[in-house]
Amino acid sequence: MTDQDMNSPDKSGWCVSVLGGGAWGTALALAMLRAGHSVRLFARDPETVASIGRGENPRYLPGITIAPGIEATSDIKVALAGADCVLAVTPAQALRATLAVAKAHMPTGIPLVLCAKGIERDTGALLSAIVEEILPQNPVAALSGPSFATDVARGLPTAVVVAARDEALAADLAARFSAENLRCYSSDDLIGVEIGGALKNVFAIAAGAVTGAGLGASAQAAMVTRGFVELRRIGAAFGARPETLMGLSGLGDLLLTCSSAQSRNFAYGLALGQGKPLAGLPLAEGVPTAAIAARIATERHIDAPIIAAVAAILDGTITIRQAVTALMTRPLKTETND
Repeated sequence: MTDQDMNSPDKSGWCVSVLGGGAWGTALALAMLRAGHSVRLFARDPETVASIGRGENPRYLPGITIAPGIEATSDIKVALAGADCVLAVTPAQALRATLAVAKAHMPTGIPLVLCAKGIERDTGALLSAIVEEILPQNPVAALSGPSFATDVARGLPTAVVVAARDEALAADLAARFSAENLRCYSSDDLIGVEIGGALKNVFAIAAGAVTGAGLGASAQAAMVTRGFVELRRIGAAFGARPETLMGLSGLGDLLLTCSSAQSRNFAYGLALGQGKPLAGLPLAEGVPTAAIAARIATERHIDAPIIAAVAAILDGTITIRQAVTALMTRPLKTETND
């Protein structure tokens, strides 16, 4: 992972297309605008498109002024025309369908940067594998790290990592995306960045559930710490590098999302632990990811009891207190025995 020269002479303005008009897509569109790029944003909802044209996105980013310069459209062909780079910010479980529609209009050879986090529920595929299957002529990268949409939209100091298998591509993207108060690091460990981003959502649900159930700060800290152990185990099985999982897209994102109700996954777990209705809550990517991650862990014989517990809680097999009791009564062993 390398620092980027913020004053690199080849940071000329690109045409960046953002697929997704939710909170994160809108925030990244603003970030790309600040970095000196022209920005087109695709959103399916005509009202979202109209709102952005009026300088706001009240459904997803209430109270935040959308700076002029973002061209919002509900026509994906228009959004992709002449693009130098595409940020895919649609939910992980909708990525395949979105790319299938985008394929006919995607300029050949331009990078597609994954900005959603998750594992495809039906196939167990990482999102980069979906891109490589549907858009083999477009290099794939991923942007991840401890970043709330509202912070990025407001221009508050944030650090993220941009990863691609091609180290030069990752470095170029990181330099182009960096701007005042948005610092982008680069990595060639694409799989590690994807795994960290996907699994931290599952542990954020666990942390929220423990908090909501009133089990105490000590239980929450233990859940997050042992969750990170499981993240490292699964990451290792996929070939992720340990230093990647210790970085922004792994430990950094885990700490952020497991500690604040600004995280949709933590908020979902919090409501779950409090016994509140879950209908109407914002999409939590950790919900579908928990089930497939638990299945992957079982198939690969990876010890991941917290992931298994979250999956069981979400499908109604056990209660939160039953899950915590089961975790607390597991056979004792040394802490470093992974």
